Amino acid sequence: MGVRKRETADARKEANKSIAFAKLNNCPTSPRKMRLVADLVRGQKVDRALNILRFSSKEASRKLEKLVLSVIANWQAKNPEANMEEAGLFIKTITVDGGMMLKRLRPAPQGRAHRIRKRSNHVTIVLGSINNTQAIN
Repeated sequence: MGVRKRETADARKEANKSIAFAKLNNCPTSPRKMRLVADLVRGQKVDRALNILRFSSKEASRKLEKLVLSVIANWQAKNPEANMEEAGLFIKTITVDGGMMLKRLRPAPQGRAHRIRKRSNHVTIVLGSINNTQAIN
């Protein structure tokens, strides 16, 4: 690895030390279905987002609820002395990207076959704080 690439990688790692985020990779639902649920909680406060996800009937909401709980735990690990209620946590960014695709064949008329694409997705959540109580190094 070159010097410039190593320096930018180190700078990115240092920046990520103060940011609370969580990732869910290769979740076996289509990105389109996951984005429907992600749009419901984007920009919401954490408590409200958990309530929205808990009472949603979508299957993707269960997976996102666990991911939100995980990102809260990550924030608490990075800010051990801070109080979650006083910090005013909210979902700063939530991105849903396409993941690996499993390709299957379904029989079709006249000896042909149609390709079935079983999609998966990657979800990334970044928390923001209204009061900006971040860990001080």
